Amino acid sequence: MAAQARGKVTVDTEECKGCGICVDACPPKCLILLPELNPYGVHPAHYTGENCSGCGICFYVCPEPGAITVYRLMTPKAVNTQVEGSHAATL
Repeated sequence: MAAQARGKVTVDTEECKGCGICVDACPPKCLILLPELNPYGVHPAHYTGENCSGCGICFYVCPEPGAITVYRLMTPKAVNTQVEGSHAATL
């Protein structure tokens, strides 16, 4: 069973040069090189839509500025279930 995604990656296919460094570096293996060529004749990287941990490694290893953007998804805050009066006494 796949882990719930904690992030999302967008790839600017006009900026991506298809080197595949991000694909190799991605720990959850959620990036692939597309079989289709972009207008520059390269196979751009693509986010599969699943399992992104939001770690940003793909962003940091990418040699092309602006080709990859990583979004970290917000997790819901835990509900405070502490009942008033159950805390330590204060002076």
